[in-house]
Amino acid sequence: MSHVMNTYARQPVAFVRGEGVWLWDDNGKKYLDALAGIAVNTLGYNHPRLTRALTERISSGVLHTSNLWRIPLQEAAADRVAEITGLDEVFFCNSGLEANEAAIKVARKYGHERGIAEPAIIVMEKAFHGRSLATLSATGSRKVQAGFEPLVSGFVRVPLNDLDAVRQVAEHNKNVAALFVEPIQGEGGINVSRLEYLRGLKEICDRHQWLFMSDEVQCGLGRTGKWFVYQHAGFLPDVVPLAKGLGSGVPVGACVVGGRAKGVFKPGNHGSTFGGNPLAMTAVVTTIDTIKEEGLLANAARVGELIRSGLKSVKANGGITEIRGMGLMIGVEMADPCGELVKRALDAGVVLNVTADIVIRMLPPLVMSEAEGRELLARLAPLLEAFCEERAAA
Repeated sequence: MSHVMNTYARQPVAFVRGEGVWLWDDNGKKYLDALAGIAVNTLGYNHPRLTRALTERISSGVLHTSNLWRIPLQEAAADRVAEITGLDEVFFCNSGLEANEAAIKVARKYGHERGIAEPAIIVMEKAFHGRSLATLSATGSRKVQAGFEPLVSGFVRVPLNDLDAVRQVAEHNKNVAALFVEPIQGEGGINVSRLEYLRGLKEICDRHQWLFMSDEVQCGLGRTGKWFVYQHAGFLPDVVPLAKGLGSGVPVGACVVGGRAKGVFKPGNHGSTFGGNPLAMTAVVTTIDTIKEEGLLANAARVGELIRSGLKSVKANGGITEIRGMGLMIGVEMADPCGELVKRALDAGVVLNVTADIVIRMLPPLVMSEAEGRELLARLAPLLEAFCEERAAA
């Protein structure tokens, strides 16, 4: 019997080897990975450049020193993150949850500095920001919150893509200090914010001097064809939490600030023992440099478009409600609950995931080629067609 705590409904598959976008299980079966460890393995598996950099870092014997001292690699990583985000200051941590927790603290401190005794943050329905007490309180899912009450107060919830709801809050709640949005909700079902909606939110934030906080933990780092979703909308937020794909599999998060949030955190306001350690920073520097040098932003846009348009020609018999997403962040909403497709896909040698009960979620490594995108479609289309046929007949 395993002593691992029973907190996941795991599939009975163990992956032991990887190459590019391919995985092998412990029985030697080969799978096409369309999930990348949930948007984590940006460079796929065994990328020569990342493997070499991490091996050299381990060989140096210095994996951790401490933020009590200078960490030159952290400074190099922060320069790169500042450059691609367009923002000014980077705090490194170890996960998306920690990055979002830092963002919430920045918002509260900013509110206090503006004389708000109990600062509030506007958050979205169906959002997912993490599972700590503050981030699960910000999350728009009763399933995530149930059993962990009392929740942390100070969050005001509105529907996604509804500017009027935000205007109403602005009119009646003078405690708001920030607005927190996932521009594409991942766990919530690949729900995409309209670009004019994001611009409208930014305008409201500017008018009321709120922080605009863009949670790009899952949708950022080149997945949508630009580094970040807010860049499609053409403005700079004040706070951007990052994680998942930032280290291509090495645990790392970052809370990046600029604009109104610049300088809010001072020495002693926040910290992390492991945050910004040399091993994680090696992964960050290598990931960002490789995305640039291999043209992976353009690749994500191209291969994502190929997959989405291919999915549109699946004979679904009304069983597919909507295909949505940007770049290599793809959601296929089904008319019926489709959790069983995860197992069927594994049988067909494809790794994917179902979220929100009815949405097939695909987040392939950014190194996926057009040929591999076509292979994914060739394996997936018959599964979808068979599933939709069964549902229609039922």
